[in-house]
Amino acid sequence: MATHYLPVFLLVLLRTGFAVAFLPFFSSKMFPGLFRIGFAVALAAVITPVVNFPIPPGSEVAGVILHETALGAALGFAGRMVFFGIDMAAELMNVSMGLSMATIFNPEMGQSAELSNLYAMLSMIVFLAVDGHHALIYIFVKSFEWLPPGGADIARMAPAVVAMGGKMFVLALRLSAPVVIAMLAVNMLLGFLYKAAPLLNVFFIGYPVYIMLGFVLLILGLPAFMQVMRNSFGSMQHDMLRVISAAKG
Repeated sequence: MATHYLPVFLLVLLRTGFAVAFLPFFSSKMFPGLFRIGFAVALAAVITPVVNFPIPPGSEVAGVILHETALGAALGFAGRMVFFGIDMAAELMNVSMGLSMATIFNPEMGQSAELSNLYAMLSMIVFLAVDGHHALIYIFVKSFEWLPPGGADIARMAPAVVAMGGKMFVLALRLSAPVVIAMLAVNMLLGFLYKAAPLLNVFFIGYPVYIMLGFVLLILGLPAFMQVMRNSFGSMQHDMLRVISAAKG
Protein backbone atom coordinates (compact mmCIF):
# COMPACT_ATOMS: atom_id res chain seq x y z
CA MET A 1 0.00 0.00 0.00
CA ALA A 2 2.80 2.39 0.89
CA THR A 3 4.59 1.67 -2.38
CA HIS A 4 1.43 2.76 -4.23
CA TYR A 5 0.83 5.97 -2.28
CA LEU A 6 4.44 7.18 -2.14
CA PRO A 7 4.80 8.09 -5.86
CA VAL A 8 1.36 9.73 -5.79
CA PHE A 9 2.30 11.66 -2.65
CA LEU A 10 5.53 12.92 -4.21
CA LEU A 11 3.74 14.15 -7.34
CA VAL A 12 1.04 15.85 -5.26
CA LEU A 13 3.72 17.40 -3.06
CA LEU A 14 5.34 19.00 -6.11
CA ARG A 15 2.25 21.02 -6.99
CA THR A 16 1.44 21.70 -3.34
CA GLY A 17 4.94 22.82 -2.39
CA PHE A 18 5.33 25.34 -5.20
CA ALA A 19 1.81 26.70 -4.68
CA VAL A 20 2.31 27.17 -0.92
CA ALA A 21 5.57 29.00 -1.65
CA PHE A 22 3.52 31.72 -3.42
CA LEU A 23 0.02 31.63 -1.94
CA PRO A 24 -0.84 34.61 0.31
CA PHE A 25 -0.90 34.16 4.10
CA PHE A 26 0.69 30.69 3.90
CA SER A 27 3.88 32.08 2.31
CA SER A 28 4.10 35.03 4.71
CA LYS A 29 7.53 35.86 6.10
CA MET A 30 5.95 35.89 9.57
CA PHE A 31 5.82 32.10 9.40
CA PRO A 32 9.12 30.20 9.65
CA GLY A 33 10.26 28.08 6.75
CA LEU A 34 9.66 24.85 8.67
CA PHE A 35 6.00 25.81 9.12
CA ARG A 36 5.53 26.37 5.39
CA ILE A 37 7.26 23.10 4.57
CA GLY A 38 5.20 21.26 7.18
CA PHE A 39 1.96 22.79 5.89
CA ALA A 40 2.77 21.76 2.31
CA VAL A 41 3.59 18.20 3.40
CA ALA A 42 0.46 17.96 5.56
CA LEU A 43 -1.78 19.28 2.76
CA ALA A 44 -0.23 16.83 0.29
CA ALA A 45 -0.72 13.97 2.77
CA VAL A 46 -4.42 14.85 3.13
CA ILE A 47 -4.96 15.13 -0.62
CA THR A 48 -3.07 11.98 -1.63
CA PRO A 49 -5.65 9.34 -0.51
CA VAL A 50 -8.46 11.03 -2.47
CA VAL A 51 -6.48 11.61 -5.67
CA ASN A 52 -6.64 8.83 -8.24
CA PHE A 53 -4.49 8.98 -11.36
CA PRO A 54 -2.20 6.54 -13.19
CA ILE A 55 1.51 6.64 -12.35
CA PRO A 56 3.41 7.54 -15.55
CA PRO A 57 6.22 5.30 -16.80
CA GLY A 58 9.77 6.14 -15.82
CA SER A 59 10.50 7.90 -19.11
CA GLU A 60 7.67 10.39 -18.55
CA VAL A 61 8.40 11.26 -14.92
CA ALA A 62 10.61 14.22 -15.87
CA GLY A 63 7.80 15.73 -17.95
CA VAL A 64 5.29 15.26 -15.16
CA ILE A 65 7.65 16.94 -12.68
CA LEU A 66 8.07 19.91 -15.04
CA HIS A 67 4.31 20.25 -15.58
CA GLU A 68 3.51 20.01 -11.87
CA THR A 69 6.19 22.56 -10.99
CA ALA A 70 4.89 25.02 -13.59
CA LEU A 71 1.24 24.52 -12.61
CA GLY A 72 1.94 24.86 -8.87
CA ALA A 73 3.94 28.07 -9.42
CA ALA A 74 1.21 29.46 -11.73
CA LEU A 75 -1.56 28.75 -9.21
CA GLY A 76 0.50 30.29 -6.42
CA PHE A 77 1.22 33.36 -8.54
CA ALA A 78 -2.49 33.72 -9.35
CA GLY A 79 -3.22 33.78 -5.63
CA ARG A 80 -0.32 36.12 -4.85
CA MET A 81 -0.78 38.54 -7.76
CA VAL A 82 -3.05 40.92 -5.83
CA PHE A 83 -0.51 41.22 -3.01
CA PHE A 84 2.28 41.90 -5.50
CA GLY A 85 0.16 44.73 -6.92
CA ILE A 86 -0.48 46.15 -3.44
CA ASP A 87 3.22 46.10 -2.63
CA MET A 88 4.04 47.82 -5.91
CA ALA A 89 1.40 50.51 -5.24
CA ALA A 90 2.84 51.12 -1.77
CA GLU A 91 6.34 51.55 -3.23
CA LEU A 92 5.03 54.07 -5.77
CA MET A 93 3.38 56.05 -2.97
CA ASN A 94 6.54 55.80 -0.86
CA VAL A 95 8.53 57.46 -3.60
CA SER A 96 5.94 60.10 -4.49
CA MET A 97 5.39 61.10 -0.82
CA GLY A 98 9.12 61.37 -0.18
CA LEU A 99 9.27 58.64 2.47
CA SER A 100 12.08 56.96 0.57
CA MET A 101 14.21 60.08 1.17
CA ALA A 102 14.88 58.76 4.68
CA THR A 103 17.64 56.59 3.23
CA ILE A 104 19.44 59.72 1.96
CA PHE A 105 19.44 61.51 5.32
CA ASN A 106 20.33 58.32 7.20
CA PRO A 107 21.68 55.54 4.94
CA GLU A 108 21.87 53.14 7.90
CA MET A 109 18.06 52.98 8.01
CA GLY A 110 18.02 50.84 4.86
CA GLN A 111 15.04 50.72 2.52
CA SER A 112 11.94 52.59 3.66
CA ALA A 113 8.98 50.18 3.68
CA GLU A 114 6.50 51.74 6.12
CA LEU A 115 3.62 52.00 3.66
CA SER A 116 4.38 48.56 2.25
CA ASN A 117 4.09 47.00 5.72
CA LEU A 118 0.91 48.95 6.50
CA TYR A 119 -0.81 48.00 3.25
CA ALA A 120 0.36 44.40 3.55
CA MET A 121 -1.23 44.12 7.02
CA LEU A 122 -4.48 45.77 5.92
CA SER A 123 -4.79 43.61 2.81
CA MET A 124 -4.07 40.45 4.80
CA ILE A 125 -6.77 41.37 7.35
CA VAL A 126 -9.30 41.90 4.54
CA PHE A 127 -8.18 38.66 2.87
CA LEU A 128 -8.78 36.65 6.04
CA ALA A 129 -12.03 38.49 6.82
CA VAL A 130 -13.58 37.47 3.48
CA ASP A 131 -12.38 33.84 3.91
CA GLY A 132 -10.05 34.17 0.96
CA HIS A 133 -7.69 31.55 2.38
CA HIS A 134 -10.49 28.95 2.53
CA ALA A 135 -11.48 29.68 -1.07
CA LEU A 136 -7.89 29.32 -2.31
CA ILE A 137 -7.39 26.00 -0.50
CA TYR A 138 -10.69 24.70 -1.93
CA ILE A 139 -9.76 25.65 -5.51
CA PHE A 140 -6.28 24.22 -5.10
CA VAL A 141 -7.57 20.89 -3.76
CA LYS A 142 -10.19 20.70 -6.52
CA SER A 143 -7.47 21.34 -9.10
CA PHE A 144 -6.30 17.73 -8.64
CA GLU A 145 -9.80 16.58 -9.61
CA TRP A 146 -10.08 18.93 -12.59
CA LEU A 147 -6.47 18.50 -13.73
CA PRO A 148 -4.63 15.31 -12.67
CA PRO A 149 -0.84 15.48 -12.26
CA GLY A 150 0.99 15.59 -15.56
CA GLY A 151 -2.00 16.87 -17.51
CA ALA A 152 -1.10 20.56 -17.57
CA ASP A 153 -0.54 22.20 -20.95
CA ILE A 154 2.23 24.72 -20.24
CA ALA A 155 2.01 26.35 -23.69
CA ARG A 156 -1.67 27.22 -23.20
CA MET A 157 -1.16 28.21 -19.56
CA ALA A 158 1.62 30.74 -20.24
CA PRO A 159 -0.62 33.46 -21.84
CA ALA A 160 -2.98 33.32 -18.84
CA VAL A 161 -0.06 33.86 -16.45
CA VAL A 162 1.26 36.79 -18.53
CA ALA A 163 -2.21 38.38 -18.53
CA MET A 164 -2.27 38.17 -14.73
CA GLY A 165 1.02 40.06 -14.65
CA GLY A 166 -0.62 42.89 -16.59
CA LYS A 167 -3.50 42.98 -14.09
CA MET A 168 -0.94 43.35 -11.30
CA PHE A 169 0.37 46.60 -12.82
CA VAL A 170 -3.17 47.88 -13.39
CA LEU A 171 -4.06 47.23 -9.74
CA ALA A 172 -0.90 49.02 -8.57
CA LEU A 173 -1.76 52.08 -10.66
CA ARG A 174 -5.38 52.10 -9.45
CA LEU A 175 -4.34 52.05 -5.80
CA SER A 176 -1.53 54.59 -6.08
CA ALA A 177 -3.08 56.98 -8.63
CA PRO A 178 -4.76 59.40 -6.14
CA VAL A 179 -1.58 59.94 -4.15
CA VAL A 180 0.72 60.07 -7.18
CA ILE A 181 -1.51 62.57 -9.02
CA ALA A 182 -1.85 64.73 -5.90
CA MET A 183 1.93 64.77 -5.42
CA LEU A 184 2.36 65.75 -9.08
CA ALA A 185 -0.05 68.67 -8.58
CA VAL A 186 1.83 69.76 -5.44
CA ASN A 187 5.12 69.61 -7.37
CA MET A 188 3.67 71.89 -10.05
CA LEU A 189 2.39 74.36 -7.44
CA LEU A 190 5.75 74.40 -5.67
CA GLY A 191 7.41 75.01 -9.03
CA PHE A 192 5.26 78.12 -9.54
CA LEU A 193 6.03 79.19 -5.98
CA TYR A 194 9.77 78.86 -6.63
CA LYS A 195 9.45 81.01 -9.75
CA ALA A 196 7.65 83.67 -7.71
CA ALA A 197 10.12 83.52 -4.78
CA PRO A 198 13.48 82.03 -5.90
CA LEU A 199 15.04 82.50 -2.46
CA LEU A 200 12.46 80.19 -0.89
CA ASN A 201 13.85 76.76 0.01
CA VAL A 202 11.22 74.70 -1.78
CA PHE A 203 13.01 71.43 -1.03
CA PHE A 204 12.51 71.57 2.73
CA ILE A 205 9.04 73.09 2.42
CA GLY A 206 7.83 70.51 -0.08
CA TYR A 207 8.53 67.28 1.79
CA PRO A 208 6.42 68.08 4.88
CA VAL A 209 3.60 69.02 2.49
CA TYR A 210 4.02 65.75 0.56
CA ILE A 211 3.90 63.64 3.71
CA MET A 212 0.97 65.50 5.31
CA LEU A 213 -1.14 65.52 2.15
CA GLY A 214 -0.21 61.92 1.38
CA PHE A 215 -1.34 60.61 4.74
CA VAL A 216 -4.57 62.64 4.55
CA LEU A 217 -5.33 61.04 1.18
CA LEU A 218 -4.46 57.59 2.53
CA ILE A 219 -6.86 58.00 5.45
CA LEU A 220 -9.66 59.37 3.26
CA GLY A 221 -9.10 56.60 0.71
CA LEU A 222 -9.26 53.68 3.16
CA PRO A 223 -12.93 52.82 2.39
CA ALA A 224 -12.18 52.76 -1.35
CA PHE A 225 -9.06 50.69 -0.68
CA MET A 226 -11.09 48.10 1.24
CA GLN A 227 -13.64 47.88 -1.57
CA VAL A 228 -10.93 47.44 -4.21
CA MET A 229 -9.41 44.69 -2.07
CA ARG A 230 -12.69 42.81 -1.80
CA ASN A 231 -13.20 42.97 -5.56
CA SER A 232 -9.60 41.94 -6.21
CA PHE A 233 -9.80 38.94 -3.88
CA GLY A 234 -12.95 37.84 -5.69
CA SER A 235 -11.18 38.05 -9.05
CA MET A 236 -8.22 36.14 -7.56
CA GLN A 237 -10.31 32.97 -7.43
CA HIS A 238 -11.38 33.47 -11.06
CA ASP A 239 -7.72 33.90 -12.04
CA MET A 240 -6.84 30.54 -10.46
CA LEU A 241 -9.77 28.89 -12.26
CA ARG A 242 -8.66 30.55 -15.51
CA VAL A 243 -5.15 29.09 -15.08
CA ILE A 244 -6.60 25.60 -14.50
CA SER A 245 -8.93 25.96 -17.49
CA ALA A 246 -6.07 27.11 -19.72
CA ALA A 247 -3.82 24.29 -18.51
CA LYS A 248 -6.47 21.72 -19.39
CA GLY A 249 -6.10 22.73 -23.03
